[in-house]
Amino acid sequence: MKYSDRNQKNVLGLPLEVCCHDPVTGFHRDGFCHTSPVDEGSHTVCVQITHDFLTYSISKGNDLSTPNPELGFPGLKSGDHWCVCAKRWLQAHVEGSAPPVYVLSTHQKSLEVISLDILKSKALDLS
Repeated sequence: MKYSDRNQKNVLGLPLEVCCHDPVTGFHRDGFCHTSPVDEGSHTVCVQITHDFLTYSISKGNDLSTPNPELGFPGLKSGDHWCVCAKRWLQAHVEGSAPPVYVLSTHQKSLEVISLDILKSKALDLS
């Protein structure tokens, strides 16, 4: 079932923009970093995947590189855009492995975990 609340906002309070349709990302696999009560991991931060982050994730027990077709997961490579968990992104940031962020596609719920200043410091889509 696709999540259809298109009224969700990004961290700047603007309408949430698409993160990626190829591969299709988001907890609800609709291309957006939407969230809902069933998204316990808060997959709300839209990032550009890096090799460093993939390696970091594996070290934390979350292999994002290997496809898992049963879960509709294609496996990621450097350069892909993907919605990641806010807490994991912040953990990676503290440890020096956080990937860059698309702020306009990052859900406002991320602000419960990550400050706007930190997100902006890693932004690819703000000038």
